Amino acid sequence: MVQDTTALNRRMTHFDDRDSLWLFGYGSLIWKAGFPYLERRPAHIRGWTRRFWQGSHDHRGTPEAPGRVATLVPEPGALCHGMAYRITPETLRPLDVREKNGYLREVTTLFFEGGETAQGLTYIATEDNAAFLGEAEPTAMARQIAEAHGPSGPNRDYLLNLAEALEALGVEDPHVADLARRVHAHSPARTGPKPM
Repeated sequence: MVQDTTALNRRMTHFDDRDSLWLFGYGSLIWKAGFPYLERRPAHIRGWTRRFWQGSHDHRGTPEAPGRVATLVPEPGALCHGMAYRITPETLRPLDVREKNGYLREVTTLFFEGGETAQGLTYIATEDNAAFLGEAEPTAMARQIAEAHGPSGPNRDYLLNLAEALEALGVEDPHVADLARRVHAHSPARTGPKPM
């Protein structure tokens, strides 16, 4: 089910008075920014773990056959690695539309190499949004990802590009790696991520 969160996100004005802010990406934002930015740096956040538990009815699937995309779920002691972008507040407007299917802006602390920290934003789809699919048996999740397709392309490309981007960052994410292996096994003819 599609849930448009654009208006809710635009009510959040935490960083409107700044020239720039940090945005943390942990899914497609790692490998496909698609927006202007002032700076890009690897970073991580604490207390969250990446899971393919959010339904995609508008990008990597359809309302009839939703795909699965990444969200964050709380996990004490966990680190979630991704990419941080320093952006202008105006850049949030198109991002609110891109992330409209259940994702809400969340203020978080970003940790950079060398011990530097900064307050920033990330988009999280929590379990109380209408598009949340939740946990499922890994083979069933992989099958859904392998078969779903939406306006932004095959769901498998989202997963495999993310797995490749995390590997390039030197990040081990067992959940993503396991799903990528299962998707490859589901469709053995596919040898790697397609171009963006």
